[in-house]
Amino acid sequence: MVDPKDLIPKLEPRRYAKEFREFLLKTNMFALAMGVVIGGAVTKVVEAIVGDLVMPIVGALQHSGEWRLIKVGFWRFNWTVGHFLGAVLDFLIIATVVFLITKMFVKQAPPPPTKICAACKEGNHPDATKCKWCCSDLPLVESPKTAV
Repeated sequence: MVDPKDLIPKLEPRRYAKEFREFLLKTNMFALAMGVVIGGAVTKVVEAIVGDLVMPIVGALQHSGEWRLIKVGFWRFNWTVGHFLGAVLDFLIIATVVFLITKMFVKQAPPPPTKICAACKEGNHPDATKCKWCCSDLPLVESPKTAV
């Protein structure tokens, strides 16, 4: 019979702290945590932009301003179509604001340099001597040198 105490791992505080530290640093948990915190802050900014700047304009387009209460009925069924349309509109507005903010602050990296194969027209690494797609020989071209 197995003793239940043998099933529980023994916790050695120093070893546990070392393993936990390695886990945090090697698995990028710190970067993930920072991303969540920054994401929460950006969420507040986006909600403020949408709620305070965009939605009053959308509400002014409807006479009473309560367009989310629009209902469509058929026989005994009533659907609150305005609520669904409001959720879709909220999503589109928030996605647009996030896209514009991302476009302003995140710059795309230039594509990596490639050498085009004359036979199959596929891109290869600049230092390659054979095409990885069709195995034909590639002409030797000096790779771009970086300025020091």
